[in-house]
Amino acid sequence: MALVLLVEDDHAVRRAMTEALRDAGHVVQPVGTALDALGTVTKNEIDLVVLDLGLPDLDGYEALRMLRGVSEVPVIIATARTDEPTIVRLLKEGADDYITKPFSSEVLTARVGAVLRRSRVAAPDDEPIKVCDLVIDEVRREVTLGGNPVDLSRRLFDLLAYLAARCEKVVSKEDLAREVWHQPRLNLDQTIDVHVSWLRRKLGETAADPRYLHTVRGVGVKLIDPCATSSSA
Repeated sequence: MALVLLVEDDHAVRRAMTEALRDAGHVVQPVGTALDALGTVTKNEIDLVVLDLGLPDLDGYEALRMLRGVSEVPVIIATARTDEPTIVRLLKEGADDYITKPFSSEVLTARVGAVLRRSRVAAPDDEPIKVCDLVIDEVRREVTLGGNPVDLSRRLFDLLAYLAARCEKVVSKEDLAREVWHQPRLNLDQTIDVHVSWLRRKLGETAADPRYLHTVRGVGVKLIDPCATSSSA
């Protein structure tokens, strides 16, 4: 059972979606504005948000950015737009998935179930991942470098944890798109490159002078253990 926050201003649509999600076994908190959604997320342990883009008080993109500013909760966008630039922008802004209107109750509950499964994938091991002086605690979702905390967004944390769990192995962009972004690689190459660049800055390195993150041109990205490298040199 999951607590789903449903953000939809159309009363009839909200009622139908609420019934479908409750029939699927979820607890549903329906609200009609972005501000109500933000207040609910900050006060409750929400498992997933279904967010309509056409809200009366805030632009849907702004609502998504504000949600991402206060919570890492998975977000599914409900939109009538199907053009590629819109979808790409939504995913870059932090959406985990999207569903295009009109949709059936079966499609809605299937998408919600899929995103919930991904967000609960295999509980991480209790032991943090340690790579030289980099420590990734997947249970607490905390990272330290040389004993100092590293502040990472949800996506950057997931990217680092995925690479660290495969230390010394080259990870392809296809794998990163599928396992970290939960999307096909199409149109994600630039997004992945940007996030790798952001992660490098967080780790205090650059592409020209990498310590942990190494790009293998034409293949993917590899996180290495610089302590092991230096000791074997």
